Amino acid sequence: MSKLYSAACERNRGPILEVLRGALAGASRVLEIGSGTGQHAVFFGAALPHLTWQTSDLPQNHPSIRAWIDESGLPNVLAPIALDTGGEAWPRQSFDAVFTANTCHIMAWEEVVAMFAGVARLLQPSGVVCVYGPFNYGGRFTSDSNARFDASLRAQAAHMGIRDFEAIDALAGKHGLALSADHEMPANNRLLVWMKTR
Repeated sequence: MSKLYSAACERNRGPILEVLRGALAGASRVLEIGSGTGQHAVFFGAALPHLTWQTSDLPQNHPSIRAWIDESGLPNVLAPIALDTGGEAWPRQSFDAVFTANTCHIMAWEEVVAMFAGVARLLQPSGVVCVYGPFNYGGRFTSDSNARFDASLRAQAAHMGIRDFEAIDALAGKHGLALSADHEMPANNRLLVWMKTR
């Protein structure tokens, strides 16, 4: 009963993996922020065995993440740690990569700001940050489906909504993260990659 399933994770994991193969080729320790069901962690962990994949999320999501990890038997995918991006209890260890999928439009903007600040603190020099999800460009939706998705998010909670790429990139730059790639992905999503420069 603990193991949850996301159809979206199944659909997007292949295209994401193709980008991560290159983006994380030089990495060894990855922190995944918002591991959700746990599906991405075990899929990427199996496909990228050179990585130690540290899962994290709010405690209520840990049972599903643990169930997926336990079933996989993968030694390089670690049990989830409690991480609230807006809180102060961030990991003390450092990482050379961070991955997060479909989180920026769910979190409040203040939490997104806190996430980038936290990532910058724990990321090693030349480390990379990979962020997957929908983004607006020039203040405009990139598709009608994204506009509908944004409306559904805001109907659920006022703090949710698709973020502007320019605002996210400026936030990253404030913390010494330079954009190195902006990948167009299926279903009107993007995979943005930044590198720590200072």
